[in-house]
Amino acid sequence: MSETDPERAYHYGVMRRAMEIIDAADASLSLEDLASQLGMSPAHFQRVFSAWVGVSPKRYQQYLRLGHAKSLLRERFTTLDTALAVGLTGSGRLHDLFLRWEAMSPGDYARHGAGLEIFWGWFDSPFGLTLAMGTERGLCGLAFAAETGAETAMADMRARWPKAQFTEAPMRLRGWVEAAFAQKGETQLYLIGAPLQIKVWEALLRIPSGHVTTYSELALAVGAPKAVRAVGTAVGRNPISWLIPCHRALRKSGALGGYHWGLPVKRAMLAYEAAQCGEAGP
Repeated sequence: MSETDPERAYHYGVMRRAMEIIDAADASLSLEDLASQLGMSPAHFQRVFSAWVGVSPKRYQQYLRLGHAKSLLRERFTTLDTALAVGLTGSGRLHDLFLRWEAMSPGDYARHGAGLEIFWGWFDSPFGLTLAMGTERGLCGLAFAAETGAETAMADMRARWPKAQFTEAPMRLRGWVEAAFAQKGETQLYLIGAPLQIKVWEALLRIPSGHVTTYSELALAVGAPKAVRAVGTAVGRNPISWLIPCHRALRKSGALGGYHWGLPVKRAMLAYEAAQCGEAGP
């Protein structure tokens, strides 16, 4: 089913269980304690952690605690420029990954994918089983099925473009997907959404990795300061999760807010990026 490193889904499963254990603990847990509760040897657990994010379990615990979102707002909050350009072409960077993107015209979007061929395939990723979709022009969808299940993820993505022709062809997408999760190389994106949605997704691309912003800041950035609810809906409808980083949008209170593919995935993404950013330094 998957086209990338098969260990990644297993690693995400370990992280998912580790998050629950760490959140339930009153204090930091030792490597031995965590490994024991996960039914693993300390050496194996350490290896899985290092393979997933490159830091020790002890160091990583601070990035998994529920209060981490609030600390991100205090220390790595990004104020987006209210004069943000809202053209429908642009680029963004994710570590060493260069994104080139273009958007479907509003008229084409209104046709719900009629006349469009969308290729799809399943892949393993650092955040569990992932459904990728794309056209000749680039990736148009990334869905994470670890929390929702594969059938739900597939149905969700197909419903976004109900009149499109869907063709299973993972090899057509493999290069873009591998670049996306290796965070190296170039990935092309083809954004399929309504005009407001695309403006919001463009604003999300301006948030640096390891940083966060708020839904109200996003509303200011797209020139709709009173439309926070509509902006939040557009964030939630982002079809290319991870690359268009909707996981970096939080509530002003420091609460995570929602996440279409499950809050554990959002927390894992934030922790993954924060840990890498912290290890790399400012």
